[in-house]
Amino acid sequence: MTLRSILVPVRGDGKGEGVLDHALSLARRHNAHLEVLHCRPKPEDMIPFGVPIPAALRKSIVSSAGSLADEEESKVRKLFDDYCANRGVAEVDSFPWPQDQVSATWREATGKQANVIGLRGRLTDLIVVPQPDHEQNLGLNTLQAALLESGKLVLMCPAKPVDAVGAKIAIAWNGSGEAARAMTAALPVLKKADSVTLLAPEGKQLPISAEEAKVYLETHGVACGVQLFKRTSDPVGKILLDNAKKAGADSLLMGAYGQSRQRELIMGGVTQYVVDHADLPILLMH
Repeated sequence: MTLRSILVPVRGDGKGEGVLDHALSLARRHNAHLEVLHCRPKPEDMIPFGVPIPAALRKSIVSSAGSLADEEESKVRKLFDDYCANRGVAEVDSFPWPQDQVSATWREATGKQANVIGLRGRLTDLIVVPQPDHEQNLGLNTLQAALLESGKLVLMCPAKPVDAVGAKIAIAWNGSGEAARAMTAALPVLKKADSVTLLAPEGKQLPISAEEAKVYLETHGVACGVQLFKRTSDPVGKILLDNAKKAGADSLLMGAYGQSRQRELIMGGVTQYVVDHADLPILLMH
């Protein structure tokens, strides 16, 4: 399998260009197609729930919400057109897409972004989303929907300039089913990488060792190394991020939410730490 389609949700929050930069960097390694998706909110979703509102005011809110949605759609679409023109990305309206270059299509959908991504993401190879912004309470629902409802690989992008994505990849390996699913799902990305490094805890008996995982990857034509790390009092997520940088990786691949999502979000966990603190692109698979 090859990486052919990448879904990139965008909205007028100022993060669209950064997310597209990450998606484009990876797409160029695969001549993949970018499906750039903007979700218009339903006007009725702007009406406060459970609050009695006179009919005239309700009509005014719906009308105003529709106008604001039109303005945002027009603004974001122009940013997309300018982005493609400035970076030499071919815009196409429908399938088939070019096989020998990166291409992009603009898509519009109506509804909450998280709901739309959870559905539309099921028919793409990879979903690219921004790192959630906790201060603005923005992006976490979309990330979780992409991870838990699509069944696809997800690339989470920090809000910083990107040099490369997918050239040098570190894999968080602990022998778990989540780690194995992530590694298998990412095979098309791993095969195009210049280097791959398995990160595993030193001296710990794993259900499946890093050396066994290395052999599995090599049977698929992925040359890789193993980098063992010592467990310290630091959170495992921090250790993984630090060792990914030590390995010279431009991105970290890991299984997501090994515990139940609710438990991990409440108690904290490896996935949540990485989501909150990552400063390099993270490839996630649930």
